[in-house]
Amino acid sequence: MGSTLLLKFRICFMSPQLTSTARFLCTRDIKPNLGGRQVDRKNSGQTRIANRTIRHGTGDVNTKKSSMLLQTSFPKFGFAAGTAKRTAELMKRKAPAVFEEEEQHEEEQKRMTGKCQPPERPLLPAEWKDLRESLGNQERFDIQMMNTLFRCGSELNIAKSLLTFVAMEKGTLSYELLLRYLTLCVKSGHDDEVYDIYKIMRGSFPSLDTGASSLFIKSFSRTARWREALEILKEIKQVLTPSPRNYGDIIAAAIHHKDATTAWALYDELIEKGLSPHQETWDALFTGVKESEREKEMGAMTESEQHERLLGVLVYMRNNQLYPQQKVANTIKSWFESLDGQKWTAAWSTATPKGACGCCGSELESIQLSAEEYQELKDRVMNDVIQGRDVFNKTTPEELESFKAFVKRKPAFDVVVDGLNVARINPDKTKQSETLLTVVLELERQAPNILVLGRKHMLRPSKSWDRRNMNLIQQKVHCFFTENM
Repeated sequence: MGSTLLLKFRICFMSPQLTSTARFLCTRDIKPNLGGRQVDRKNSGQTRIANRTIRHGTGDVNTKKSSMLLQTSFPKFGFAAGTAKRTAELMKRKAPAVFEEEEQHEEEQKRMTGKCQPPERPLLPAEWKDLRESLGNQERFDIQMMNTLFRCGSELNIAKSLLTFVAMEKGTLSYELLLRYLTLCVKSGHDDEVYDIYKIMRGSFPSLDTGASSLFIKSFSRTARWREALEILKEIKQVLTPSPRNYGDIIAAAIHHKDATTAWALYDELIEKGLSPHQETWDALFTGVKESEREKEMGAMTESEQHERLLGVLVYMRNNQLYPQQKVANTIKSWFESLDGQKWTAAWSTATPKGACGCCGSELESIQLSAEEYQELKDRVMNDVIQGRDVFNKTTPEELESFKAFVKRKPAFDVVVDGLNVARINPDKTKQSETLLTVVLELERQAPNILVLGRKHMLRPSKSWDRRNMNLIQQKVHCFFTENM
């Protein structure tokens, strides 16, 4: 079901000037040396590679420039399709704390709004006082009311009158109240007012929290003062990793103000920090910057360089299984069609159950590992994960060789069970072997070949390790027990 939905938003691109591999981007097959391989997707979800001649568009001219672009933009990655399982959920877990703070801030605003109803016009200080008294002189009346004004989309002048009331009564405005007011201004697009708040908060407080900094970045990035957002970003980086939204706001501003060099430098920094760009960031990049004669003289990034970088974005999406939303897909479509001298054509398409594009007939790339890729994966797991740089950190040379021989003479395992950790799921230490046995018996019903890894002390009868249970486990599945060191 999920794959069907994804395929509905796949675009088929065709260009008569590029190689067959590049011509059909709907295949997600961007390796230049694959020679138009295709797959046959069976009902089981598995795929089979099949050789077939791919239909060409009108004409058959391969320019030297296009070939060079493909060679530099689409490198061959080991396990590019088979192991690229980092989904958006995984990338979200990498996002910094500031992203979570923004979400928590919004949830807090919802809770604090309560039953407090906002006025329909700006109030005088006396009227604000009467309203507060009518609500029982709430301790955080000003904060709750500002939240209410934000949630209800009230006019800015009403929020200003509330600030005037608080300032006259208390002689000062708290950081929290100004932050709530700042949120209202940014969300409502009152960027001129944001400048005034920035001056006040900079002059009144020694530093800004990440929430306020993010809001200032967002607002400044929408104006001619967008470069000031770069300074705020530097301040955030001194404390923690900025959020993908922080980077995205400034990248979009740089693109809008025709500074592609800054935009791509920030994008590179975002990727290097392990963050996942937002859809809006990709949309801004593919909207692009047209270089002027003056920028050429100043050594600004050329259109051909940006072309290379945008192809790299598509590689990133493919290798990380990240799919553009419809708006971004439309922008990508327009970008391809706008390329001079390449004559790309694009159309919305769906895929057949076997994975064939309904527009051009090309088929989706296989996600199965080749024999060479699988062997490389096995070698890397053994050398890098199990053995490591120093074999004595995890085992001994003798024990490692014993394990290798054990694996070699056994059939391929369907499931590998970490015996100790599974047993310790049960906090009752007297039932650890019983817990492990229960799991093993359930897995045995689902998979024929199971390996249980443990330590030799599990074979010594004790309160935790019942001999009968351990004997049953060894009868049911394959077991390998390491030394207790």
